[in-house]
Amino acid sequence: MKPLAGVRVIELAQNLAGPYCGRILSDLGADVIKIEPPTGDAARFWAPPTYAGDGTLFAASNAGKRSLGLDLREEGGADVLHRLLGGADVLLEALRPGALDALGFDWESVHRRHPRLIYASVLAYGEEGPLSHLPGYEPLMQAHAGLLSYTGEADGPPVRVGTSVVDLGTGMWTAVGVLAALRERDATGVGSRVSGALFDTALAWSGYHLLAALDGTVAGRWGTRLPMICPYGAFETRDGALMIAVGNDRIFRRFCPVLGLDTWLHDPGLARNADRVARREEVEAGVVRAMRERGQEELLEALREAGVPAAPIRDVGEVLAAPQTQASGMLAPLPHDERPDYVTPALPLRFGGSRPDPRTPPPAVGAGGREALLEAGLSAGEIDRLVAAGTVLTEPAEG
Repeated sequence: MKPLAGVRVIELAQNLAGPYCGRILSDLGADVIKIEPPTGDAARFWAPPTYAGDGTLFAASNAGKRSLGLDLREEGGADVLHRLLGGADVLLEALRPGALDALGFDWESVHRRHPRLIYASVLAYGEEGPLSHLPGYEPLMQAHAGLLSYTGEADGPPVRVGTSVVDLGTGMWTAVGVLAALRERDATGVGSRVSGALFDTALAWSGYHLLAALDGTVAGRWGTRLPMICPYGAFETRDGALMIAVGNDRIFRRFCPVLGLDTWLHDPGLARNADRVARREEVEAGVVRAMRERGQEELLEALREAGVPAAPIRDVGEVLAAPQTQASGMLAPLPHDERPDYVTPALPLRFGGSRPDPRTPPPAVGAGGREALLEAGLSAGEIDRLVAAGTVLTEPAEG
């Protein structure tokens, strides 16, 4: 299913948040033309690690797109972009604050010339506020919005969340905004401006911590545990750790017999989660003693049979080989000239039981660009002159 078939997106975005938004739209069927410097999106070269020659961050967020190398500062560059926008539905931009404004592509100017175009911006600190002029990166946002302060072990330093949750989340929220703006345009015939911001996303991910702070409780570092539930967290077995989530009193009553803690069922002071939270040190010490005598796989099976949520803690290499990963369809195979086993992470959605998988691997710089320019109305001669001048980079002309 490709619900965005027929929608064209011009993506002026580097790094991760903007390209990930474009990747989502592409997987949903949009024709995404990635505009990047003739030297390439910097994220192509963020390595190691690499996958099929690209930095893995780039590889994961740019499948399914066409590319056009374009230097907007060179003569004719702005005209090329306007001609592309004339046939597009969405401009997706994630450049440093003010960069497009300085080139004459601010929202107001673009809207006057292309009134049906949706103008989607991925910003660092948003449209307003004392920091709105600053660029931003994932760890800065995790630091500034508080995520680092409550991530890690209680007796350790602040820790960066191990994947780029702010970048990816901002790409997701911006994609949601684009979808809503397309729906609005169906009714009005007029494009609108949409923006997502890294800082706003980081605040949104901290939502319940912010509410607690408003009531006087500032979140601390709890590692894998949660302050409001017990027992809940990672505990070592004889041969590996398990994450357990005893999320309510019914689960607790199923949990105790599995670990040989039947006496806890007769202690009224442990019957309710609030009681166990108050006696956390005692409860966790008992769980530690019981679990370290058991094997990981044997205990995991017993917990699952009893209806207790539990999962082994695996590294990413182990996750790749796990039967659930293989069955999920989340690793979508794509045709690749040099790597027949090429896969990419799929969109984590299904429509009618099927995933809207990407169509092609991430493009080389300029791959598909000549075709995009021809579709925008440029002649082959115009394209060749722009290539010779260094304004654009495309794949060579056929023949």
